Amino acid sequence: MASMTQHTSTNIIEAVGLQKRFGSGNKEVVALDGLDLAAPAGKVTAVLGPNGAGKTTFIRAVATLHGVDDGHLSVAGVDATADPQAVRKVIGLAGQHAAVEPTLSGRENLVMVARMFGHDRQGARRAADAVLEQLGLTDAGSRLVRGYSGGMRRRLDLGASLVGAPRLLLLDEPTTGLDPRSRIELWDAIRMLVAAGTDVLLTTQYLEEADQLADHVVIVDHGRSIATGTPGELKGRAGRDRVEIRVRDVADLSAARDVLAPLGVEEPTVDEPNRRVAVGVEYGTDRLSDAIRILAEQRIDIDDVGLRRPTLDEVFLHLTGTTADLEAA
Repeated sequence: MASMTQHTSTNIIEAVGLQKRFGSGNKEVVALDGLDLAAPAGKVTAVLGPNGAGKTTFIRAVATLHGVDDGHLSVAGVDATADPQAVRKVIGLAGQHAAVEPTLSGRENLVMVARMFGHDRQGARRAADAVLEQLGLTDAGSRLVRGYSGGMRRRLDLGASLVGAPRLLLLDEPTTGLDPRSRIELWDAIRMLVAAGTDVLLTTQYLEEADQLADHVVIVDHGRSIATGTPGELKGRAGRDRVEIRVRDVADLSAARDVLAPLGVEEPTVDEPNRRVAVGVEYGTDRLSDAIRILAEQRIDIDDVGLRRPTLDEVFLHLTGTTADLEAA
């Protein structure tokens, strides 16, 4: 049996060559196809990909809800195959749907879960109150959950996974089905957990979610990791920054194009109906400052100017060659 002694790796999760198949024969589905993935400790790692990419299969393997057919998986330095019980002691899991009891209050839900983690009655109440405060639900703690909004239920579900004080929190598509306001509230709650020292691994098909929350992104497609890095690093692989301006007078478009051309690494593009000129650049912040200065010197009046970075949507398109809409997949 694996020892609980922590190794010196800086990764909270290490997966090498993970294979997982479901079914057999003509009905066999390859969910993980040699997946390599490392989640650095002390960061939010987002596993990004469309439905069917293998995200949920991977997070269930990390949670030891099922094994893998081949490969090696360690969590917090523990071999997940050799010692799944030890892994379960350091993780919390929140699935795609809030698993809370609507006929109980928020506090009663958390106390019940804390008791399952082995807390005595007094300790369970303390743990429940601490989590309610941490997630901004103290005022709603005595209310029945059936009166909670969708976002509040999801935050309470996070709380249920936190009463055991996990080192690593696993979130499987945590904002699925939430309206935009509830999604932002849940993002804020996740940021607070990270600030308090909880490592987070989340799966998502929302590009904006990965961009907002993650320090480290792994893009998964067909059961394999196809790219890793910070959001900024991945965007850099999809293309260059672009300086974009909108002139006040359409007659200045040609002059504005001539001004921007020496700053770029490609020919500027002109959108005459919208009075816009854009050019791909390196060292975007510096070139933006240069553009503003030169336009002022040439007395070219502008209504808008900005620096646009590639999006994670463009990263996915660049890497896969498809225009798949992850959110609608």
